[in-house]
Amino acid sequence: MASKLNPYISFGTEAREAMEFYRDVFGGELAVNTFGEFGMEGDASEQIMHAQLETPSGFTLMASDTPPGMERSSGSSVTISLSGDDRDDLRGYWARLAEGGTVTMPLEPQAWGDEFGMLTDRFGVAWMVNVAGER
Repeated sequence: MASKLNPYISFGTEAREAMEFYRDVFGGELAVNTFGEFGMEGDASEQIMHAQLETPSGFTLMASDTPPGMERSSGSSVTISLSGDDRDDLRGYWARLAEGGTVTMPLEPQAWGDEFGMLTDRFGVAWMVNVAGER
């Protein structure tokens, strides 16, 4: 198997909601494990220890909630970038990711010949979408 780079998103307590949203956006199979499945008791037992979405397009997106007693790291800013020439899929992802989010740069034709846009989705995750122009 070749190496893969898989985004892993850390949420406060909204990993389940976010990953279900991403499943609705991208399609695919979502596997979810809670802290309770691995022995944690109490209020946080239903929070997400690990979630993994495998999409029909070959994307893998992973996430978790921040476990009790740990600080959520603000770390460096990361943007997830989608690009390609499947115009309908990419425009559809854009439209669904933008629902409830904030478009920071509309998806529109650019000087380099592609359509490009940027947004922050309803969960605070930044996305860039580049749709290849006709070549």
